[in-house]
Amino acid sequence: MTFNALIVDKDEDGKTSASVQQITLADLPEAEVTVAVDYSTVNYKDGLCVGPGGGLVRAYPHVPGIDFAGTVETSSDPRYKAGDKVVLTGWRVGEAHWGGYSQKARVKADWLVPLPGGLTTRQAMAVGTAGFTAMLAVMALEDHGLIPGHGPVLVTGAAGGVGSVATAILAHLRYEVAAVTGRPETAEYLTSLGAARIVAREELNETVKRPLEGETWAGCVDAVGGAMLARVLGQMKYGTSVAAVGLAGGAGLPATVIPFLLRGVNLLGIDSVLCPYAKRLRAWERIAKDLPMDKLEAMVQPATLADLPHLGADILKGQIKGRVVVDVNA
Repeated sequence: MTFNALIVDKDEDGKTSASVQQITLADLPEAEVTVAVDYSTVNYKDGLCVGPGGGLVRAYPHVPGIDFAGTVETSSDPRYKAGDKVVLTGWRVGEAHWGGYSQKARVKADWLVPLPGGLTTRQAMAVGTAGFTAMLAVMALEDHGLIPGHGPVLVTGAAGGVGSVATAILAHLRYEVAAVTGRPETAEYLTSLGAARIVAREELNETVKRPLEGETWAGCVDAVGGAMLARVLGQMKYGTSVAAVGLAGGAGLPATVIPFLLRGVNLLGIDSVLCPYAKRLRAWERIAKDLPMDKLEAMVQPATLADLPHLGADILKGQIKGRVVVDVNA
């Protein structure tokens, strides 16, 4: 029996290419659980893995796709049985291990979580790694004291996958969301997700000499890093927190320690790859409860396996808005 998968290969000159090919179960890596994949998504890491690899892919040929949702076909682990609906994000699947851009995947049972009640596999992948990371960021901010009514919460890179879901969740929880974007044409989209204010990227995208500015933000979900994160740290209210989820603006941080020492600002690192199982369950339960499904649907653009080479290139250029849901069986 054959099925479709997006295969990325590398030639003798080191050039990669991606195409939809037919493979068999014997081609899949060894692991405890085989899943019939329904949907996957497109994340920044996927763009790297579909393209040049970005140092993430260990061996070729390779099947990318860092997340997926589907139905268990076979399992040698008692935690899962045939027919169970499951979700996978993280654990370097799609990077070091073959991932979700395939009609079937074989993975370790430890890497899976049950599909949350109230969500379909399509909705779970509309959320995907990006939305899961957004919820981890919101949870971290709440765990460090964020409550509604204490001022606006900034979301940088708001039109991207993490930012879109973070905006919708925070607005649903009655926070005043200030959404940062460098694409003016996304303002209406962000407002529809619940953003109360649109902040032009240019307002925050340069380093200033002053280590502290006026106290403005009660919290921040930052997907950008770099100079923008440094600037935001100096604008945080006393005792508040920034959840760092990405580095679209660079891995450097041209900042001082002054915001931490004089205002007690917290910089919270958010990792979704090795997130412990109990926290994964908590985050998915919160997603099912606190992410409005109509807002989620408004973020979605559909795709197929054949669309992935150009979508992978687009996300690396910052040209993807919202969430891409890949129907691997279409």
